Amino acid sequence: MPATPMRSRIAIIGGGPAGLMAAEVLSQAGVAVDLYDAMPSVGRKFLLAGVGGMNITHAEDYAAFVGRYRLRADRLRPMLDAFPPQRLREWIHVLGIDTFVGSSGRVFPTDMKAAPLLRAWLKRLRDGGVQIHTRQRWLGWNADGQLLMTGAEGETLLNPNATLLALGGGSWARLGSDGAWVPLLERRGIFIAPLQPANCGFEVTGWSTHLVEKFAGAPLKTVSLALPGTTARKGEFVLTATGIEGSLVYALSADIREAINAAGSATVLLDLLPDRSHEQIAAALARPRGSQSMAKHLHRQLKLDGAKAALLRELSTAETFQDPHALAAAIKALPIRLVSPRPLDEAISSAGGVPFEALDKNLMLRQLPGVFCAGEMLDWEAPTGGYLLTACFATGRAAAEGMLRWLKQR
Repeated sequence: MPATPMRSRIAIIGGGPAGLMAAEVLSQAGVAVDLYDAMPSVGRKFLLAGVGGMNITHAEDYAAFVGRYRLRADRLRPMLDAFPPQRLREWIHVLGIDTFVGSSGRVFPTDMKAAPLLRAWLKRLRDGGVQIHTRQRWLGWNADGQLLMTGAEGETLLNPNATLLALGGGSWARLGSDGAWVPLLERRGIFIAPLQPANCGFEVTGWSTHLVEKFAGAPLKTVSLALPGTTARKGEFVLTATGIEGSLVYALSADIREAINAAGSATVLLDLLPDRSHEQIAAALARPRGSQSMAKHLHRQLKLDGAKAALLRELSTAETFQDPHALAAAIKALPIRLVSPRPLDEAISSAGGVPFEALDKNLMLRQLPGVFCAGEMLDWEAPTGGYLLTACFATGRAAAEGMLRWLKQR
């Protein structure tokens, strides 16, 4: 099969934020770009991230911001320095989209939507000559090192001067991030750190039928959560039919997952009333309740009812409820044993991927000259709050600049 004549020097596989940002940098440098995506349209996960409010980045202190990338902070720091949150906001403003900082420090477009931003961005890319090809799935390389694509018209071979892989992680397969690229790279001798759920919910050994039927889907607000020996985080999460999920759980998900990997389970400590001390709670519980039920006593003295009271009952013994100090201790540190993360495809993002050690300073695979990687398919993770998107944009820019340097050297 003859290779398709190339109009461009660069092929980008993947139309998420990293791939689109790389396309912009390359096209502005005068390089012709063909971008391919397996889905009917690009930016699908980006659009999903905008449902309920497009959190584009975060305005916290920059040192704290970089620290959110945990073990990969040092690797990502140069790329984030080159395209930090403020510069990302300025880039959005040039597209005609205003932004604002929410009360939590999260940064949003003024209209809270992702679609207008994506439309403006795609127009600029197309005006800059970027050719976008959808419903084109990458199948790897043939024996001659050409890219093998398949689409409605069958298979096509591409022979670009350089290739950027920006294929996402392994979560939300229906939006294109299906991890199908993992075996393709492994066949070429590239070690891939196993993809794992990140920003995900977790399962317990099993809730009671009563808890599931009455409280699955119920939020627990104004609580705090911690792994033993760590500082508690305050927020909220949701009870599910199989366990727990939500923003507070996502913030701890990396540590919980690694604890489960190491020991087979992890116990988190839930403080149902973080704004009251153990002594205050015990004193309130010790007040006479007369003929009132314990449920009414908890409600009257502590405003503790609904899902909180049900979970307290679920995870405490009958004896605990007879001792105000023991019950206060349970309210302040209720242990929830978690046994596994929810499936990868349900996670907001994924950990694992192409290790930075497999890449040179240009984000080019050492074993595959001319092949670069960017975005969530790299081995890093971050919490929700704009950190995921910011790093995808930053690594997309860094990979494009690395490609330009490599092409110039050739």
